[in-house]
Amino acid sequence: MTGMLRAEEVSRVPRPRTAPPAWVLVALACAGQFLVVLDVSVVNVALPSMRADLGLSEQGLQWVVNAYAIAFAGFMLLGGRAGDLYGRKRMFLVGLGLFTLASLGGGLAQESWQLLLARAVQGLGAAVLAPSTLTIVTSAVPEGAARARAIATWTAVGAGGGAAGGFVGGVLVDLWSWRWTLLINVPVGAAVLLGALWWLTESRAGDGRRLDVPGAVLVTAGLATLAYGISQTEAEGWTSAATVVPLVAGAALIGMFLLVEARTTAPLMPLGLLRLRSVASANTAMFLSGAAMFCMWFFMTLYAQNVLGYTPVQAGLALVPSSLAIVLGSKLAPRLMRVLGERKVAVLGTVVAVTGFAWQSTMRVDGSYVVAIMCPGILMMLGAGLATTPLAALAISGAAPGEAGLVSGLVNTSRTMGGSLGLAVMSTLAAARTGDDAGPGALTEGYALVFRVGAGVLAVGAVLMVVWLPRKRMGAEAVPEV
Repeated sequence: MTGMLRAEEVSRVPRPRTAPPAWVLVALACAGQFLVVLDVSVVNVALPSMRADLGLSEQGLQWVVNAYAIAFAGFMLLGGRAGDLYGRKRMFLVGLGLFTLASLGGGLAQESWQLLLARAVQGLGAAVLAPSTLTIVTSAVPEGAARARAIATWTAVGAGGGAAGGFVGGVLVDLWSWRWTLLINVPVGAAVLLGALWWLTESRAGDGRRLDVPGAVLVTAGLATLAYGISQTEAEGWTSAATVVPLVAGAALIGMFLLVEARTTAPLMPLGLLRLRSVASANTAMFLSGAAMFCMWFFMTLYAQNVLGYTPVQAGLALVPSSLAIVLGSKLAPRLMRVLGERKVAVLGTVVAVTGFAWQSTMRVDGSYVVAIMCPGILMMLGAGLATTPLAALAISGAAPGEAGLVSGLVNTSRTMGGSLGLAVMSTLAAARTGDDAGPGALTEGYALVFRVGAGVLAVGAVLMVVWLPRKRMGAEAVPEV
């Protein structure tokens, strides 16, 4: 009888599930990464439809993009640290759940503020989700050729999300409405959540340090407040209280962030890293590059639809060549780096992008697709792809091995923060040039000004790279994924 009871007791003990194949874990992580990157660009072709439906102003349109980008940039480093401390699976689920719910809220929004709030929460979810995806990939596959292929797949999926965003958004807007650019995330996110709950196993690498939540909140609030102040300058002027107060408040919040980082025991951004020439110069160059490059998709989409009269799906298709160009540039960069060195490739990529921006600034009301969109777009994004990888490699080369992940995250944060402030500035310049005239001619002049200023910003970045970037990496670190 005792033997029978023991047998029954043993049979009731839940047996562990068989470990899933590595490709399943990689697929789940890649799906999460795809959603995060897709939502940076998928809404661009939907902006005119959003404006018509919700009554967004020209300045308000930038916040559909910037609300997501600022929250993403401000909390990205915190999200990576949270995954180390509390578990990558847990943060993957929390981030994806938040992202999916915010997508539902944005898709159902009836007022402009509801959409902007949903986009900010989406960005927060993405900041929690994104850092865990790469860690899950590297944990699922043993070190060696198999892991290299898995990371390459993760990188390609991320690039594909950015490239597919315009086309996917255009199809969804044309077939249904702009709301589906957000609602499409709900069934996909739910399916990935269920798969992650079932198959992912928990892992963490915490060392007992606390999260720097005050730092993340201060830098995000400071960035958003500065961007808001900049956007007010066109309507209110530089000396009005509506402009000065948010600009001063934003600067004060950034100052408080630096003070917190200098005093906390586990800073979000260790300021000591910025004393290293490689880290400081590469992040400054990445900030300037992001300030110009991030605006490209936004204004190219508006030009295609508001001036040339493209439908959303036509606008999405029009940007596919430039989307593929950034993938090509990213693949060519490591090969050129072995021949020319990191600094020369970064400068070369930036000069190529300057050429594209200068060409784009000659846009006309009656521009043809090849001359007015395709060719300059390819140059702009080919240059972006060529410049990003060497800048990240130079930044990481100056840091200690244990800080490589932190510096890589800092590079991505600098690029996104530069893009957020750059979009605020460029939108203000375009609106000031256009004025109250919403005709194609006035809009074209405003958009052309943006690309002239972008060319100037990138030219300054190229000069900075020549005089400040180290001539070569200080170690033999692997080229980072960015």
